[in-house]
Amino acid sequence: MIFSLSGANLSGADISGADLRGADLSGADLSGADLRGTDLRGTDLRGADLSFANLSGADLSEAFLSGAKFWHTICPEGNETNLDCLVPPAGQ
Repeated sequence: MIFSLSGANLSGADISGADLRGADLSGADLSGADLRGTDLRGTDLRGADLSFANLSGADLSEAFLSGAKFWHTICPEGNETNLDCLVPPAGQ
């Protein structure tokens, strides 16, 4: 099931554990959102604001992240980043 929330304001939303596979979240405001354990496989997150979001345990396999904003974002592995959650942490 593919659905569009492109440009939606989901700032601070608790969507932990949700199945968002293949969803269009391009340009969405997900700042401060709780996305722990969320299935984001193949999700379009291009240009989305993921600042201060918690992605611990989320599945970002094949997600589109170009232009996404990461500022103090907790990545699936639990590390905090200001880059891209698919870029390995420094020293790894």
